[in-house]
Amino acid sequence: MSTRTLVSPLALARPRGRAIYWTVFGGVVLLFALAFLFPVYWMVTGAMKSPDEVTRTPPTLLPEHWHLGGYTDAWDLMDLPTHLWNTVVQATGAWVLQLVFCTAAAYALSRLKPAFGKVILGGILATLMVPVQALVVPKYLTVADLPVLHTSLLNSPLGIWLPAVANAFNLYLLKRFFDQIPRDVLEAAEIDGAGKLRTLWSIVLPMSRPVLGVVSIFALVAVWQDFLWPLMVFSDTDKQPISVALVQLSQNIQLTVLIAAMVIASIPMVVMFLVFQRHIIAGISAGSTKG
Repeated sequence: MSTRTLVSPLALARPRGRAIYWTVFGGVVLLFALAFLFPVYWMVTGAMKSPDEVTRTPPTLLPEHWHLGGYTDAWDLMDLPTHLWNTVVQATGAWVLQLVFCTAAAYALSRLKPAFGKVILGGILATLMVPVQALVVPKYLTVADLPVLHTSLLNSPLGIWLPAVANAFNLYLLKRFFDQIPRDVLEAAEIDGAGKLRTLWSIVLPMSRPVLGVVSIFALVAVWQDFLWPLMVFSDTDKQPISVALVQLSQNIQLTVLIAAMVIASIPMVVMFLVFQRHIIAGISAGSTKG
């Protein structure tokens, strides 16, 4: 069955048709690239302008005088190393715990078939219908006075880690992926004498690298960009993540220094995405099943 396209194969076979096609295609790609990259360029170069130039109307496309001092001032004046490290600790802990517990729960619901499994899954998915803002107050009261233990998790990374574990969307994403794993593979592992945990560790997880990469991106980005919850948990300025510190310390800071701080704060996210993107692509072939 042939597929109809906007440009016919006959038109593409002609030199003029190919020239028009690639011109239009290149123009569209260039426009999309400019739409995504220009704000990044504007932010990076804005930190290199003088305070008067960055607020000038009309704005300048290139800095008249290149100043790199905005980045060094942001690094020192806003104490970025401390806040970046706080963010790394909070995001890494939430990511590890979320992978461990969400993967275990998804595997149990998908393959172990516990009693009332569908009811439990329905209750978990029902939490997605509750607005996040409605959960802020009960979540804060729970963290401020942990039930049974009666201890406070405020100004502690645990105040970020434990609420992040209960992520219904990532759990459902993992369960749906586990449901699609061929039963023949799991039965072959059973015949070879592998138990449930051995099957999960040696068979399921290696095949799940693509979805684990996606879940990792969601988990890290969610903690890295969150503002309201870290603001409520961390009243101690020295323990605040970068998202909160940029707002709290921006009162008496020059605009160029603040822009430079935002550029520096965005670099780990870009690097993290590039690293996980490579693992997702590599994991697709590793997780395939040969028939």
